Amino acid sequence: MYHSFKPGQVWLDTEGKRIQAHGGSVIYIDGTYYFYGENKKKTDGKNGIWHWGVRCYASKDLYNWEDKGIIIPPEPDNPRSSLYPYAMMDRPHIIYNRFTKKYVAWLKIMNNEDDTQTETIMVADEFLGPYTKIKEGLRPLNMSAGDFDLTVAPDGKAYYYFERVHSETICADLTADYTDVTGYYSTHFPRKYPPYVREATSHFVRKGKHYLITSGTTGYRPNPSEVAIADTWHGPFRVLGNPHPDDETNTSFHSQVASVFKVQGKKDLYIACADRWLPEHMHLKYEEYARRYEMHFNPDFKTDLPIENGYPNTSEANTSIADYVWLPLRFVEPNEEYPEGMVFIDWLDEWRIEDYE
Repeated sequence: MYHSFKPGQVWLDTEGKRIQAHGGSVIYIDGTYYFYGENKKKTDGKNGIWHWGVRCYASKDLYNWEDKGIIIPPEPDNPRSSLYPYAMMDRPHIIYNRFTKKYVAWLKIMNNEDDTQTETIMVADEFLGPYTKIKEGLRPLNMSAGDFDLTVAPDGKAYYYFERVHSETICADLTADYTDVTGYYSTHFPRKYPPYVREATSHFVRKGKHYLITSGTTGYRPNPSEVAIADTWHGPFRVLGNPHPDDETNTSFHSQVASVFKVQGKKDLYIACADRWLPEHMHLKYEEYARRYEMHFNPDFKTDLPIENGYPNTSEANTSIADYVWLPLRFVEPNEEYPEGMVFIDWLDEWRIEDYE
């Protein structure tokens, strides 16, 4: 039994097995939390397997998680399927449509053949499934769509925040059934190339303000996070800065935030759920591999400084042993130093929900 969070340490389910819900999110349904994400159990970086479906866990206290199984299974017998284990399926997000009474899942698929990224859409009557695939190869707004988040407004309207690959962040309105985009969208954070383009978008709302926490684009290698704020769903978003200012490694504590959720029954407790994709490579130096990414994407980039070499490529990473870094957000209200306030993520070796109001 766990009675606290210990960020970065191996986290086991109630059966004593590693939790496999990477790039994950937490949803609260009828008194139970569900934590779901990429099942990387078979992804050792050598066999070519990228995922083994979407796995889900249930908990009442957020510390101890019962394995509820694979709610979106892989399709190992269909090489043309977006759910083929060797296809690069990432960051599943599931939202509930109270009008259609359906759970709607979006999955990001990276396509090796043409280097584009598309979406697979599935629906279910119950959160734990079964899910039915209704769209495959969707290019929202005819764009190559990368890391994303889905969110639902109090009135039931839904929004889709995603990385337009290696370009900018998009906020797009979803259709009434949440299975496509309407065509209305806004653009944010234009950047010329990685590692500066923002990905791993996580949206949350607090006191009427909209926040986005994003990472840079360096694959599984960690980088500095960035937090932005807006007054509306479509912004404009204003960058507040790096929420990990005390992290001397400039790697967001060697992790990448996947999602943020508010804890039920707590006055102001929000948890950032992050993955430590490469726990065996804590010696990574961001400044070195950032130069590698810029050199690759910027033909005019020249440097006499060291260029990182020898770390695993994304497809060669053993993410079956990736760990989790769950930490509470600390909010600073607007003041002279921070006119729009600020969001910080402080390192804690151990912490408890019970210590918050």
